[in-house]
Amino acid sequence: MAADPVDKEDESEGGPVKSFLEHLEDFRWVLIKSLVTLGLAMLVCLAGGNYVVKILRWPLTHAPMHFGGTNQIAIVSFGTNHLGNFQLSPEQQKMADLGTNRFVSVEIEPITLGTNQILGWRVTNDAQAIAAAQRMDVNLINLSPAAGFFVAFQVAFYAGIVLAGPFIFYFVASFVFPALKFRERKYVYRAVLIGGGLFVAGVSFCYFVLMPLALAASQMYSNWLGFGAFQWQAEDYISFVCRFMLGMGIGFELPVVLLTLVKLGILSYRSLRGMWRYMVVINLILGALLTSPEVFTQITMAIPLYLLYEATVWVAWYWDQPDRNKARRTLWLGLAILLALATLLWMAWEYAWPRMHWRWGLS
Repeated sequence: MAADPVDKEDESEGGPVKSFLEHLEDFRWVLIKSLVTLGLAMLVCLAGGNYVVKILRWPLTHAPMHFGGTNQIAIVSFGTNHLGNFQLSPEQQKMADLGTNRFVSVEIEPITLGTNQILGWRVTNDAQAIAAAQRMDVNLINLSPAAGFFVAFQVAFYAGIVLAGPFIFYFVASFVFPALKFRERKYVYRAVLIGGGLFVAGVSFCYFVLMPLALAASQMYSNWLGFGAFQWQAEDYISFVCRFMLGMGIGFELPVVLLTLVKLGILSYRSLRGMWRYMVVINLILGALLTSPEVFTQITMAIPLYLLYEATVWVAWYWDQPDRNKARRTLWLGLAILLALATLLWMAWEYAWPRMHWRWGLS
């Protein structure tokens, strides 16, 4: 029986046949163009390094501040200057009598008594000052004359990778795609589209959710050990934040790799289901390598990666089902249950947990 012309087109290759030396020359030009693009992107990011640093500092300014115990916190200011946040002792609370709120903003101002002037305080209940006091206030510093240059290069390198990434991928794709069949190209296009979306989702999830929690946990551990955590080296902070975000973005690419192996027949639903123990260990190892060396941050990174693995397993299960309509209904039901549980957990964290903290004296 004659083969279908459409099948022949899908199985045909798109590029001309070249010798090994010609392929080697093409690969050399891919490396040259990629390095030049990365260098230009680094120069652009170096010129706008101050803006890049502001972006990288955002998680630090939105990380929650931890105050141990239940003592009152006084946010003291003098005019437009913020003098600091002070945790009052029980004796100081009785003497100052600033009310019953946990966080109280106080403004120091001069008071005239006859011919004398003294300093007194006034409770202002400044909502902005109270909100700012509950966020971390850490200064990033350089401890050597050359540290500023190293930090600038570090910022330019990481930001340059992000800026030049799409162009480098295009150069690599132009080298690889002529060797692929048209059917294989369709799978690659889909994988690139989904993988790019997952990478952005992973970086965004790390930037907006995990990073503030990880930074707050780091300061909480320092305070628990009795060390101050109000100044960090800029080089260490930039490296930690960039490695964490890039690692999370790469980790979110795992479903694309696994599902591609399923399509190629190398893996199946049963093999993926049997690998869950190994994936738990692998995710914890990735959390240890790509985050700070403490358990809380490692777990916060490992949990979403494992949830992505479970989603990958269910997609492989769906592909393995003969009755796709019934399998689709089952998946929608399971997703609705998960969303309901996630909503309940969020409500408990947002409303019930702070009330228990205040009533039981946990913070």
